[in-house]
Amino acid sequence: MKYFPIYVTVLVILINLAVVCPSWAESSPSLVNNSDYFKVGQKVIWLYKPRTDAIDVQKIPAEVVKLGSKQVQIKVRKNNEFINRWVNRNRLENFPSIRLSS
Repeated sequence: MKYFPIYVTVLVILINLAVVCPSWAESSPSLVNNSDYFKVGQKVIWLYKPRTDAIDVQKIPAEVVKLGSKQVQIKVRKNNEFINRWVNRNRLENFPSIRLSS
């Protein structure tokens, strides 16, 4: 009986962990949904502004080539050839994936 409260406490903590872990998986605050997470070869949309004071933003499809600590090198098509550009991570968004419902 001396160790009974300790066993109950450990049991309650383990039950809480078992219940909480699946709910973490469903809410997914993981890196996959994070817009700052990119991988080489990933299709992205470059939010391009021709000038810093421009109002309109052009959405240009691109592909991630290299990852830097603050910038990402992307490959874009210009005049039927591909060129590489270093862009800020804030100027990229994930390419919308089409999901077919079954």
